[in-house]
Formats: sequence, structure tokens, C-alpha cells
Amino acid sequence: MHFIVKNFEALTVNELYELLQLRSEVFVVEQNCYYQDLDDKDRHPQALHVLGYQNDRLSAYLRILPKGVSYPEYQSIGRVVTSSEVRGQGAGHQLLQQGIAQCLRQNAELPIKISAQEHLQAYYARQGFATVSDVYLEDGINHVAMIREAQPQVLR
Repeated sequence: MHFIVKNFEALTVNELYELLQLRSEVFVVEQNCYYQDLDDKDRHPQALHVLGYQNDRLSAYLRILPKGVSYPEYQSIGRVVTSSEVRGQGAGHQLLQQGIAQCLRQNAELPIKISAQEHLQAYYARQGFATVSDVYLEDGINHVAMIREAQPQVLR
């Protein structure tokens, strides 16, 4: 899988269309979850979009938001999605690794927070996230808050 990282202004019209199509395909249609996907956070000047392509087709996507946009004290990863064609092949873990690496490049001293679907806790735990909340309902689906602690550089 080939990954690119762009801010909103750098996205081409086709890339924007593809990421919105993938998010809608999975979150709205496949998961039968009606929610307001377009929340203005995509356009935040410090938001980053990680797009994963396989065979020239967008197959994986996530967005990274800086501290203060979704959570007051955390940077965040959200809208994590893979197409059905690549699920079970490690694409989601590759995508998360790319997103985490980008967060660390931006600010390794800041923890990363996600709102994860409850049934995916073990999946995110494999990437270093720990559950920090009880189950709550978000857009009709059970979720939990999870945090990956900061990874500051060790001074020598």
C-alpha cells in the first residue's frame, strides 16, 4: 500500500471525492449509521489526511486533528476506514502506523486520543492504545475513548 499525507488545501478534487466516497461507503451505507460526516474539521488548517492506495484505488483513510480540535488536551486520529477489499490483509494496521508516525512527527510529547467502536478495542490496543472510558453511544454505535501515551524522545 502506498500512502500520502496532505492538508485539506493540498487535496485534489479527485482525492477529496474518493475519501468522502470511502467514508460514506463504509460509515453510512455498510454500517447503516446516519450521521453528519462533514463537520468542518476536515478543513482545519492543521488537519492532515492520510490516504492509502492499493492498485491506484483509495483503500484506506484516516484524518489527524491537532490538540484542541476534538479534545482539549490531545491530538486525535479519526475517521479510520478501510475498504472491504483490503480488510483482513493488514491494511488497517499499516494505516494506523502511518497515522501514529505522523502524530509523533508533529508532536511526540502529546498523547493521541481516539473514539473507537467498542468491538475494536483489542485492534487498537495492538497499536498502543488503552481504553480510558466506559462505553458510550456515539452515532448509534457503542464507543470507548482510547489514548496512546506520548512518546517523548529520551535525552542522552
